[in-house]
Amino acid sequence: MSTRSAAVGAASGLVLLTLGAGQFLMTLDSSVMNVSMATVASDLNTPITGIQTAITMYTLVMATLMITGGKIGSNIGRRRAFAIGCVIYAIGSFITGLAQNLTTLLIGWSLLEGIGAALIMPAIVALVASNFAAKERPRAYGLIAAAGAIAVALGPLIGGAATTYFSWRLVFFSESIIVAIILLLSRRIADVPVVSKKPLDYVGTLLSVAGLGLAVYGVLRTSEWGWINPKPGGPEVLGLSPSFWLIITGSFIVWVFFQWEERVLAADKEPLVRADIFASRHLNGGLIMFFFQFLLQSGVFFIIPLFLSVVLELSAIDTGVRLMPLSISLLLAAVAIPKVWPQASPRLVVRIGVFLMLLGILALLSGIDIDSTAAVVAVPLAFLGLGMGALASQLGSVTVSAVSDERSGEVGGLQNTATNLGASLGTALAGSMLIAVLTSSLITGIQSNDQVPESVQQQAGIELASGVPFLSDTALATAMNDAGASPEVTEAVVMENQEARVQGLDAALGVLAILALVSLVFTSRIPRVQPGSSEIKPGVA
Repeated sequence: MSTRSAAVGAASGLVLLTLGAGQFLMTLDSSVMNVSMATVASDLNTPITGIQTAITMYTLVMATLMITGGKIGSNIGRRRAFAIGCVIYAIGSFITGLAQNLTTLLIGWSLLEGIGAALIMPAIVALVASNFAAKERPRAYGLIAAAGAIAVALGPLIGGAATTYFSWRLVFFSESIIVAIILLLSRRIADVPVVSKKPLDYVGTLLSVAGLGLAVYGVLRTSEWGWINPKPGGPEVLGLSPSFWLIITGSFIVWVFFQWEERVLAADKEPLVRADIFASRHLNGGLIMFFFQFLLQSGVFFIIPLFLSVVLELSAIDTGVRLMPLSISLLLAAVAIPKVWPQASPRLVVRIGVFLMLLGILALLSGIDIDSTAAVVAVPLAFLGLGMGALASQLGSVTVSAVSDERSGEVGGLQNTATNLGASLGTALAGSMLIAVLTSSLITGIQSNDQVPESVQQQAGIELASGVPFLSDTALATAMNDAGASPEVTEAVVMENQEARVQGLDAALGVLAILALVSLVFTSRIPRVQPGSSEIKPGVA
């Protein structure tokens, strides 16, 4: 290798490391917070529901501002948007580390970090396009996506170790320092010069934020309110769940948003999103598959930690260790596929990836039962990681290469919107199905168990109808003892809960398996040849 080639390779590696580190941090927070919720709630003197609200708002801010963040990057320059996002994110992380109450946590984490992420993540997509040739993008996007997925897998390990041995605040203080380093390294990133600065479409921004915000918030609250029919004891609007009305209203506002964008374009002004971008079949296919990938990925990452930490009662650190097969296989696939098989058909690789994810889900479905140990997740997680890595190695390149490089920031906003929508829906679907089946199975089991007195059976039917919490055997036995239940009744209810938990997990995995099959229908929109090949041209100028 020549000296010049080595220098170019080192520069590309530094760019990839910088952007990958940014993607890693943007994804890390939620998984860290999930395992640290109880400690954070105690430190801030707020209920668990308050921390759950912060997690919801962080997702909401990111999901609603991604399109706007991508457009801002196109106007001011992607590297500048990345840098500004880093500054906002670092300030938010530092404030979060100092937080003494829920309000400060919401400002630092949910708001400021969410805004920072909305500027950073679309910019990452565009900066890969401006720093790597078309033939190098599958590997680059694969590694960037792998960094985000690995953050989800390592989050419980990092959060558990920090919370157990130090403090959850250490994670956020460390993020501020890492972001500062990323900011310094970002000077080596090449940017595409801004051709023209056009006024931001403020009405379009308001409509997109309102529409996506209402729809995503409705999805995120389905576990408490229900999808269509309101849960017993929960709020209702005209006899239906508030989530139903929020999703319907949000979807309608999104439709109004696209009507407005057409009007702006007709007036020869700059819209937030040009509708002609969706004329590319390959872009549509990439966005849809991003949606499904993150739907399946978030559903799995919701279910597996529950199985490990609640059913098997493993510590946060042990739970993180058990997720390592997924991280390792994901990184392996994301790196190896573009390296070993550079001219592979993206459509074929994506289909193989979906099949591997489906295989992993089905293996979990058949392996999880009352007597299962933690070892049962190792092979399925390896399959899931390989599948995620295969998708990660292709989809980013497919979406950005479907349009001209000048519109990569716009694609970045749409891509991250699709992934956030998928992640929100995947968690909501898996969670609601799990709780619904758990509730139904436990009530039925208790009411048909001869060891449980009739009075307790009737009481369970009333008190558990609104939803059964996913409890460990230890937590349930403690609650039963505190309520004055006899040892015999406690044992019987614990046994019924064990069976109901497995049925709930199986139901959630079953839904994910069906959705994996559905996603295969849309793989026909993925191109057969690699971006950059003479056989494929951008679908949108």
